[in-house]
Amino acid sequence: MHREDCTKREVRLRVLPWYTHAVRDSGAATWKQISSGKQLVLIAGPCVIESEELCREVALTVGKLCRKLGITYIFKASYDKANRTSSKSFRGPGIESGLAVLADIRARFGLPVLTDVHTEEQAQLAAAAGVDVLQIPAFLCRQTDLIHTAVRTGKIVNIKKGQFLSPQEMSQVVSKAEEAGGDKLMLTERGTTFGYNNLVSDMRAIPIMRRLGFPVIFDATHSVQLPGGGGDKSSGQREFAPVLARSAIAAGADGVFIETHPNPDKAMSDGPNMVPLDEMGDLLRTLLHVREAVQ
Repeated sequence: MHREDCTKREVRLRVLPWYTHAVRDSGAATWKQISSGKQLVLIAGPCVIESEELCREVALTVGKLCRKLGITYIFKASYDKANRTSSKSFRGPGIESGLAVLADIRARFGLPVLTDVHTEEQAQLAAAAGVDVLQIPAFLCRQTDLIHTAVRTGKIVNIKKGQFLSPQEMSQVVSKAEEAGGDKLMLTERGTTFGYNNLVSDMRAIPIMRRLGFPVIFDATHSVQLPGGGGDKSSGQREFAPVLARSAIAAGADGVFIETHPNPDKAMSDGPNMVPLDEMGDLLRTLLHVREAVQ
């Protein structure tokens, strides 16, 4: 069954040529910006690649904002949401079409791009296709072989802290990455399981993980997710995403992870968590004010 068959909504994806040639690696410049601490880091984009047009709209809008505001911007989108609540939910276009869309965003807008990888093979394919940042999903953050393979590509690796881990336990995850030569890491806090269908964000996690020596990102939109709260899908409380984002910057986070969409209520994945695209400008300006106040 094709991924497009998993939803009643029509998805239009123009399949671009598969990128088998060597892609210029901008990772060193991107890592220099991230690790310098001079600018706020923003990882933002739609939850999943719904269409090439959507990705272009978000990349263009957020890219312009970040250039104007002096924010280091990494575009994110997933080609496969492998951990959807229901097997009937839309997962994405798949790896080949998805990586082609990300390559288009990278080339068209000059932006570094990030995507999730779920297996060692996917990590190698995404790296070869020019993805700048490989992301280890929270549910897979203790998978030793996946972490080793991801860091051995030489790419920046963003490791999300599992909802089931304390921030202190991320030291073991970092050790696994460093064993394989990983020295370009980001660690992302995305909330901790709190009873059924709920998460809580403990801002102490940010300074605790920063002691591990790598930039810490706060995932403001997944932290307001209500996992499984919609029955056959997750629900969420997007109105609290800006509140938590401000709190995280005040607590010392190096950047924020925000999923955004022109119309979150019609998004094909994680709509209840996402910040409307037309609200991103005000939110980013507020975060910069908070950052300036606490530095």
